[in-house]
Amino acid sequence: MKSPFLMLFPLTLVTLMILSLGGCASTAPENDNAKQTLDQQVQGTIQDFKTTDPSMQKFFDNAAGYAVFPAITAGALIVGGANGNGELFESGQMTGYCSMTQGNIGAQIGGQSYAEIIFFENASPLAEFKSGQTTFDARATAVAASAGAGTTAAYQHGVLIFTKPQGGLMAQAAVGGQSFKFVPLSSTSP
Repeated sequence: MKSPFLMLFPLTLVTLMILSLGGCASTAPENDNAKQTLDQQVQGTIQDFKTTDPSMQKFFDNAAGYAVFPAITAGALIVGGANGNGELFESGQMTGYCSMTQGNIGAQIGGQSYAEIIFFENASPLAEFKSGQTTFDARATAVAASAGAGTTAAYQHGVLIFTKPQGGLMAQAAVGGQSFKFVPLSSTSP
């Protein structure tokens, strides 16, 4: 009789291969239409979060910067992953494109999509994000966007994360981390 590990190994290997292909996606949109589409999605996400919880406005007004990911797609079967693209804002102005990838392993199954906004309290965590040094488990520190959530939300290590489910169902008890890439707007111009 085969051990459970040997039976799951091929499935885990296939899952890792699929997730690695998703991680090859470009951080910046490849053409003007893609840039416009992403920007519309980001603006819609910002408005959706503000409508859901008007108390979040103070974070948009006072944060050193914020990254908006309109759609992060996650999937898992023992090994899981997620990825999504977004835009980074500093002083309310879009300064570049960012991408998020996440990998984890543990008891998990399913798929889901969610929006995420990461606020940076001051220049230090913002600079770490832009240099690609930010890595964390967002599920452990994220605040679910809901009416009034912004009134009690607080920065942790200069970062505050809000998420909002968009669809799907995922059951998990996994440990993993999100990592980010940033491309300045000036690097994407022809």
